[in-house]
Amino acid sequence: MTLSPRPQAVPTVQVSNDQVIVTEWRFAPGAETGWHIHDHHYVVVPQTNGALQLETPEGPKTVPLVAGQSYARSIGVQHNVINPTDHEVVFIEIEVR
Repeated sequence: MTLSPRPQAVPTVQVSNDQVIVTEWRFAPGAETGWHIHDHHYVVVPQTNGALQLETPEGPKTVPLVAGQSYARSIGVQHNVINPTDHEVVFIEIEVR
């Protein structure tokens, strides 16, 4: 039996200039970003409550999301982000160039 791949999260770039990249991310239930490394410091602004499952080189982590409660991460973060919930999860990512 072959397992189907996870659906992909949908990024929509809202702003991209010399200072920042602002992207809205929409994750259907089970959707993922795929493995990636952040080239910039960034801030995440959750638009919905929920959780994200992070696959990291150090192992899996679950991060709760609270609408409007932002958090920041540094350049070099490596992970695959997955929506483990049964509802859509949305956040805005602001990368600082």
